[in-house]
Amino acid sequence: MNRSAATVTINHPIPPLYDKNSKILILGSFPSVKSREQAFFYGHPRNRFWRVVSAVFGCELPVTIDEKKHFLHSNRIALWDVIASCEITGSQDSSIKNAVPNDLSVILNNAEIEKIFLNGKTAMKYFDKYIKNTLSTEAVCLPSTSPANAAQTLDRLIEEWSVIRL
Repeated sequence: MNRSAATVTINHPIPPLYDKNSKILILGSFPSVKSREQAFFYGHPRNRFWRVVSAVFGCELPVTIDEKKHFLHSNRIALWDVIASCEITGSQDSSIKNAVPNDLSVILNNAEIEKIFLNGKTAMKYFDKYIKNTLSTEAVCLPSTSPANAAQTLDRLIEEWSVIRL
């Protein structure tokens, strides 16, 4: 059996990215296999996250992890995921079981977050289940940038995600 196809319990391997100037918090569900391998967010080349957010802010597409970090800090974006650990098969959000949420206070207590956005319905599902009632800030669900959300064109994603500009 392919190792990536086995269901395994995984602790989130990527620390939250934020600084004291972060105003926008974008939460995904849980890192994909490619993101876990790279130890950074949205590492799958077919995930459109970096193309979408760079277009929304009118910036050049960041390629390296350092460029991505610089882009996020420059645009006051904090990035993390809703889930701290779970059982998952490969990168399949639909296979997530026994999810444990991340403690967002590490970001919320150290940055002036004005808006929270969720990258897709799986992030929203777990946010609503575990986190929503602990916060006073509303979260806005945006269409997933995942390649699994093939029904959304890149142009449509950019249009929908334009709300992240404060």
